[in-house]
Amino acid sequence: MNLKETLYKVVNSKTVQGILTANIFAFLVIGIQSSLMPKDPGILVFSEFVIIPMLMGIITAWFWKDTRIRGKQITGHSVVNCLIAISMSFFFLGEGFICLLIVSPLIFSFIIAGAFIGRAMFKKRNQKLNISIVSLLLGVFIVDSLSDHYHENMVSDEILIHATPAEVWQHVVAFDPIYQKENYWLFKIGMPSPMATTVSEHKLGANRKCIFSNGYIFDEKIVKFDINKNLIFDIVDQPKDPEIMGHIDIKRGEFILKDNGNGTTTLVGNSWYNLHVFPTWYYDLWAESITRNVHFRVMKHIKLLSER
Repeated sequence: MNLKETLYKVVNSKTVQGILTANIFAFLVIGIQSSLMPKDPGILVFSEFVIIPMLMGIITAWFWKDTRIRGKQITGHSVVNCLIAISMSFFFLGEGFICLLIVSPLIFSFIIAGAFIGRAMFKKRNQKLNISIVSLLLGVFIVDSLSDHYHENMVSDEILIHATPAEVWQHVVAFDPIYQKENYWLFKIGMPSPMATTVSEHKLGANRKCIFSNGYIFDEKIVKFDINKNLIFDIVDQPKDPEIMGHIDIKRGEFILKDNGNGTTTLVGNSWYNLHVFPTWYYDLWAESITRNVHFRVMKHIKLLSER
């Protein structure tokens, strides 16, 4: 068999046809959704990560229904299906590597689930049931795309510092560059991490800048300046990074200094953010983890500077 015949056989195999059709379907639906449905362009809804992958799995199962494909093969082919979808998102939708790494478990799970659901559906050969299930999923997708989506959360962490509030305060408002190695795995593989903070003046209303790795800068304004006790700043501008910053808005940050009366200070860090990716039961786990590691990277640096 020559190369041309081999390629012809591969392209016309049910396995490849199912995977290609599923991916074309997904991109067509997302394109139609983006152009016709009045959804905030910054919002990525539940259905894009659950319903569409499930329908992709069902589509592949329809192509495979007359083959003697086994469960392990369905899983393996579904993994390939997911890898192609993620690759297309990287090249055509401009999503970042870390963002795709975060989303991949969700996509993998529902493409595989859809493939097994489809296999069970098509075994019954009940056309009305099959149409009802697909129609229900499409209905959920449409309703979800047309619905309002809003999610706000606050993350709070604290650390004990062996220094007085006055000693800690001078490093809270602004601090020198952080030279410690990254210890959070997402920071190690390229996610922006906090490096330094500058301030125009030490007073209420001053401009503050939080500088992240790769030169990303969060512009902030101090809205509460209670010396040695409390600093609150609003984020007035933030970078739109393809990894994570385009999917979350950090709204406000706060440092609270609690005098323990024994020469030590409990430093509390609070952050408020709006999440633009759904479902929140999945993405908020990541957002909280990232926020906490930003907190602790900064607060451990403040602790190091204060205790010196």
